[in-house]
Amino acid sequence: MKIKRLIIVLTLMVFSVSAFFSTDLNAAKGGKRPKNIILFIGDGMGVAHVYSAMSVSERQLYLEMFPYSGFQITFSANNYVTDSGAGGTAIACGVKTKNGMIGMNPDSVAVTSITEICKKNGLATGVLSTSAITHATPASFVAHNSGRGNYEDLAKDFLNGTVDVFIGGGENHFRKRADGSDLTLELKKQGFEVVYTLDSLKLSKSSKIAGLLAEEHMPTALEGRRGMLREMTKKAIEVLSRDKDGFFLMVEGSQIDWGAHARNLLEVASETLDLDDAVGAAYDFAMQNGQTLVIVTADHETGGLSLTGGDLQKRSINGEFISTGSHTGEMVPIFSLGPGAERFSGIHDNTYFFNEFLKLLNLRK
Repeated sequence: MKIKRLIIVLTLMVFSVSAFFSTDLNAAKGGKRPKNIILFIGDGMGVAHVYSAMSVSERQLYLEMFPYSGFQITFSANNYVTDSGAGGTAIACGVKTKNGMIGMNPDSVAVTSITEICKKNGLATGVLSTSAITHATPASFVAHNSGRGNYEDLAKDFLNGTVDVFIGGGENHFRKRADGSDLTLELKKQGFEVVYTLDSLKLSKSSKIAGLLAEEHMPTALEGRRGMLREMTKKAIEVLSRDKDGFFLMVEGSQIDWGAHARNLLEVASETLDLDDAVGAAYDFAMQNGQTLVIVTADHETGGLSLTGGDLQKRSINGEFISTGSHTGEMVPIFSLGPGAERFSGIHDNTYFFNEFLKLLNLRK
């Protein structure tokens, strides 16, 4: 009798396990599709950058609650070590390009971004950044240029109707230009409410917002910006989620990279924590909404950061950067949750995101 009971128990266990894997495989084959995608890019954020924030944080990071994780390979078309222009273009457009190029292939031919395709298919779109909005990563989702430093030309591309909401720094690239023009006048004609402070942003009722919250780049988290990216993200979600067809939103935590370039471990940790605060806004929305895929990744690793010691009780860390504080060719992490999240576990090239987003949102190019 005991043997028969054991056989029954084992049979039930095998059935349960096989049912679990069957369900998981069906989901992986595309059984679940999101209506919305929120993509976070921590500029320069490697695994050590994330763990530095985990080590000093007084709370569990939202990133730790994501059910799936993986890695991204970041090399560019002409260099083992990518820059943000080529890295951003690979993610946004699914094409490897040369370092320094924005939204173009290596032959300087413009390539279509996921943001442009979403807009063409009727989805609402948004791009946020703690740098100038014309900086390499956010620009890769909106603009096309052979030189990432052509900020005033990149600003013009924000007039092409690609995004409904864009928020970051870079006011001077729109208003204090060499050609004497004020691009915000054209934005207003297109129906944008142009705001210059976080308070004005929060009060806006418009469905199209251009938030230019700094003349150049926004201040660092240590200088008082902590929490602003979360508020920017909450506002963007509030506005974009009004669209019945869904939305695509890219949010960049730009200054993780800058802290690593400066070999400032405290700044790296604080900027990563600030990004996680913004991830929390998306996490809360996704948990309530049930139709939103949230992806958190990076465009490359910066600094070659190694954590050499620390004290988790005291929330202190020690670390070393490579001597130049430059970008590296290391893989960077991917965290995902929501419908389709399982497709981003494992190891993927940076061009992988674009094609998966097309499939998951069932978009026509």
